[in-house]
Amino acid sequence: MSRASLDKDPHAVASMFDGVARRYDLTNTVMSLGRDRAWRRATRKALGLQPGEKVLDLAAGTAVSTVELAKSGAWCVAADFSVGMLAAGRKRYVPKVAGDATKLPFGDGVFDAVTISFGLRNVVDHAAGLREMARVTKPGGRLVVCEFSTPNVPVFATVYKEYLMRALPAVARAVSSNPEAYVYLAESIRAWPDQAALAEQIAASGWSQVSWRNLTGGIVALHTGHKPLD
Repeated sequence: MSRASLDKDPHAVASMFDGVARRYDLTNTVMSLGRDRAWRRATRKALGLQPGEKVLDLAAGTAVSTVELAKSGAWCVAADFSVGMLAAGRKRYVPKVAGDATKLPFGDGVFDAVTISFGLRNVVDHAAGLREMARVTKPGGRLVVCEFSTPNVPVFATVYKEYLMRALPAVARAVSSNPEAYVYLAESIRAWPDQAALAEQIAASGWSQVSWRNLTGGIVALHTGHKPLD
């Protein structure tokens, strides 16, 4: 099976995720040592969802994150450009839509909140994706980006990078249906901007009140923002 490169050609990335879809959830849980569940809960809480609100879960994959969001009572739709990933989550009974993050198939101001977990890093033009998320969000609506980031303790950061480049692909060979995809994963995480740099990019893409907090020592960061009222 193939893996994408850091130029993030949309067709190559979608094909790569189609290839890992069958065992994607298991692989994530194993490689995160079970922390993926806590990260999903933290994302739901950060959104502050209310029953009846409309929420877009972008890059939702198999929709496991969408099911977590739906516990709030909000109406949640899963969107992803990998049809294989959406198909792998067919037994999760939430609405699912195939769509490109840079050209979302929704009207302006449809959603009360939008979130993307571990997917912004895979968008070929993530600034365009952030602008599209703002477009489909109501004025005053919320954004939460959950993404791999930079550990805030130097020694921990060194150990983490060593894990990414050596241990992570080895673990993937044991549990993933396409271990080569996780070489791309490690490379894309290392190339991703740190917390402050991503916050600047989110603010430049039309979001206000941008802030972040670290999870698991900065392995993951939750960035939040609001769409301006005017």
